[in-house]
Amino acid sequence: MNVYLFEKWNLTNIPWQRLTTPYGRGSDLPEFIANGNYDEIANLVEHQGTLWQVTPWVLSLLLRELKAKRLEDVSPAELRVYEAIADSLTGRELESIPHVTHPELLLEENYLWPIDEEEDELIWEEEEPPGYAQLPFSSYYYSSGLLLLEAIPDFERLRDGNADLATQVSELLKKLDPIGSPSNK
Repeated sequence: MNVYLFEKWNLTNIPWQRLTTPYGRGSDLPEFIANGNYDEIANLVEHQGTLWQVTPWVLSLLLRELKAKRLEDVSPAELRVYEAIADSLTGRELESIPHVTHPELLLEENYLWPIDEEEDELIWEEEEPPGYAQLPFSSYYYSSGLLLLEAIPDFERLRDGNADLATQVSELLKKLDPIGSPSNK
């Protein structure tokens, strides 16, 4: 799986209202992404070391934006989103994580939550709520880890070109090193 597999997805064609965060549905994420509300985003993509259905989709959009940003426009808050996701991958090797072959499979009907949010509390009590069986759940980690690894050149460019963020980016890069396997490096 490569980043290019996420390229056809954007703020308007991801079913945010049918993907979950630790605090409910991801309906507010397009607005948060568009407005650069990185603290809010960080709270919705990772919670206590857990990644959520929205995480790889948010990450793919943010990293695509990062690639095109002027280095001085990147904020410490944005980097904290990447750091939170990297922290959740600590101790995992991507090669050993089961995953779907294409990210769009994570948007199949059987992994999406119902359009109507009325029954959400009952659904969370199910043994395996939609999108949280082992394969899709581990795919959120795999996809997010792969996206971060493939962004290493962008992080290096940021470290080398923005002295104010160099230390923070260097720490992020240290967190990413162990999650890659020899075939990913």
